[in-house]
Amino acid sequence: MDPTTVFCPNPHCHARGQTGQGNSGIHAPKEQRFICHACRKTCSARTGTVFYRLRTSAETVVLVVTLLAHGCPVQAIVAAFGFDERTVAAWWARAGRQGQAVHESLVEQPRDLGQVQADELRVKKQGGIVWMALARMVKTRLWLGGEVSEQRDLPLIRRLIERVRHCAAHRPLLFCTDGLVSYIRAIRETFRDPVHTGKGGRPPLRPWRHIFIAQVVKHYERRRVVATDRRIVDGAPARVETLRCRSQGDGVINTAYIERLNATFRERLAPLARRCRALARQTLTLHEGMFLVGTVYNFCTPHASLHPAQKTTPAMAAGITDHCWTMHELLSLHVPLSRWLPPKQRGCPSQALKRLIAQWCGDHG
Repeated sequence: MDPTTVFCPNPHCHARGQTGQGNSGIHAPKEQRFICHACRKTCSARTGTVFYRLRTSAETVVLVVTLLAHGCPVQAIVAAFGFDERTVAAWWARAGRQGQAVHESLVEQPRDLGQVQADELRVKKQGGIVWMALARMVKTRLWLGGEVSEQRDLPLIRRLIERVRHCAAHRPLLFCTDGLVSYIRAIRETFRDPVHTGKGGRPPLRPWRHIFIAQVVKHYERRRVVATDRRIVDGAPARVETLRCRSQGDGVINTAYIERLNATFRERLAPLARRCRALARQTLTLHEGMFLVGTVYNFCTPHASLHPAQKTTPAMAAGITDHCWTMHELLSLHVPLSRWLPPKQRGCPSQALKRLIAQWCGDHG
């Protein structure tokens, strides 16, 4: 037990999410509990992980979650292990929330994306149809995030592009999508920054430089592709071709990479399989399953096209981690909370507040 690597999980503590500051200590070695010297709250070593307050062994939970993340229906796990269906569903939800926390903490960081492809999946659930929008970085095969909605509309695409922006640095970026018009408006409205002029009122928004948009529109007859139109919506053709070559090499403008990821999600997320009986009952279930499958894909699955001899995962290719994670490592990762920020108030802060800012905010104060 190393208290220097533990942070306080109390959201009301001034020292939350910080390690190595001397605020954490060992409270009970036998029970593996730590104490925060700032708020005097104790916590278990499993707090903030999937295994917190579970009576089932961690090895069994890891095995069940691994099966769920590779497309095994809940009903099959119930029949094989004898667990209650609600228990397996609760583990599914825990693993999905853990995957989302890991994704937002590690993947949604600014980096040079180069080329991003986005697409939507039509998914059946009990009582209706929902849409799952996904985005992928082409060069590293990194899954950048997704959103689920009952409507294939502009708000769904906006939420997806917002996740892509969290992952993007101010570098030239090429978007390749299908013919859905909402992508153009969402990209143009999302990739803008406020320009502070010192005047009152809302600051004007300036679009990012070097944002390029290309679309691939397929024409069907009797469920077969008979023609394909490739359009450059924003940007010079030469610049678009340069970004495309840097990220994917030879070929043409396409959406093949995101379509291949769609097939992976349909294979690994049981409710997404066509003509199956493992339908999801709620949209939240699909949302949690999407983050579980996507995080396992990013961190735990070596990709065949990324240095096959070295077993490189998309997260390794993107520089997020230096090794292929195990499922236990993913489910037991402690995702730190955001740092405490002093409250906004008028006038001069008190001496006590100044001491808290100096101690826990550091450069953020």
